[in-house]
Amino acid sequence: MSPRTAPPWHLVALFTAGYLAAYLLPTIVGRLDAGLPLSATEAGSIGSALLLSSASAGFLLAAHVHRVGPRRLARAGLLLAAAGYGTAALSHSVPVVVAGAVAGGFGSGTATTVAATGIAGRQDPHRASTLGLLSVSALAGAVYLTVPHLGPGHGLPLAAIALTTLLAWPATGRLASPAPVTTAPLGTGRLPHRASGLVLAAGILCWSLAQNSLWGVSGRIGLTQAHLTEVTVGAVFAAALGAGLLGVTGAGMLGPRLGRALPVGAGTVLIAGCIALSASADDLGTFATGEIAWNTLYPIVLSYLIGLAASLDQRGRWAVLVGSASSLGTAAGPLTGSVLAARAGFPAMGAILATGLLAIALPLAAVARHTAGRPLLPGAVRRRGGTAAAVVAASTAGPAGAAPPVGAPEQPVVEIVLDTPTARARRAYDTAGPRQATAAPGPGTQ
Repeated sequence: MSPRTAPPWHLVALFTAGYLAAYLLPTIVGRLDAGLPLSATEAGSIGSALLLSSASAGFLLAAHVHRVGPRRLARAGLLLAAAGYGTAALSHSVPVVVAGAVAGGFGSGTATTVAATGIAGRQDPHRASTLGLLSVSALAGAVYLTVPHLGPGHGLPLAAIALTTLLAWPATGRLASPAPVTTAPLGTGRLPHRASGLVLAAGILCWSLAQNSLWGVSGRIGLTQAHLTEVTVGAVFAAALGAGLLGVTGAGMLGPRLGRALPVGAGTVLIAGCIALSASADDLGTFATGEIAWNTLYPIVLSYLIGLAASLDQRGRWAVLVGSASSLGTAAGPLTGSVLAARAGFPAMGAILATGLLAIALPLAAVARHTAGRPLLPGAVRRRGGTAAAVVAASTAGPAGAAPPVGAPEQPVVEIVLDTPTARARRAYDTAGPRQATAAPGPGTQ
């Protein structure tokens, strides 16, 4: 397999280390609530603070990855994450746990920012993001199966995240040093597709908010409303993440054959129904069905949203900004879910979240349809929008080489002079004036 088509495993490792905290959110929040003198709302607030710190890293560092250097930035993020999560895992002091979680979240966000920037520059960003989601889903499923058997306490899931960040350290050796970016127009700092990018960022913020409002309280739904044990809830989560692996694998095999609009729009509508079902569960069958169906669809739609953001700008700026907006929604999820559940109950919370998802399904699908692009022939790129059109063409499933490289200079237009009697007469006219031109001999004159 050539380097051009080889999977970017170093980016997958960084993606996994950065996203794992969000995937383990239910067990983190649940164990903080059970193991420390905290209420359910306070535990959800710590989870929100962790993810808010992660989102802040993306917003602050989005424009500086190439200048600082991906390798240096990724290593700093991994060290901070390991130190923060490790400290929070070993401490039973609430202020220390909060500080460690916030520091670890910023480190995770830094690793995610570097991974998102690298994935956006790949020839097939959807494939790379799919591999990242497969990796983090598999690892999170293993943690959900293992942690309940190792004993109580808030430290185990946090220690698992810290260990993962250390294991991702060797992957940073394959990251490039600071280098000029050649995949986007040079000499301009303007973001392409601004309107589409802003709609996508706002939509994915609300999309992630709804997902993680339920995900943050799913453990409590299983324990208190469905009357399940922690081992059973953990097994359901592991099965759900395993189903997510199958869903992402299917999405990777399907690729862009259905475009992006249909998976994003229809997938969001189906997720809304799954959230309503899971939130109203009062037995094992309903709870497992809702969680498994939801986690099968969630990573599929997320992979298309990540690929869509990456296709908007191959320098990775929209990928990072949209990812950070998603992290903001993720950060607000646990607190939003806890507040809605405390005031309205789990079924009403699910109905509210499902309604919100139905409201944003159409705008997200519209952005996906508008920016999906189509294969462009070389002669049509400049006429249809220049470099921006080349970016869109390069990010779709068009034939290799169909579009010129982004940022390539145009070929100069050369005037071709034909040596005909009319052309010679015109040159003589332009040079000597009308009298001499009329006397200029032509072919066949004596």
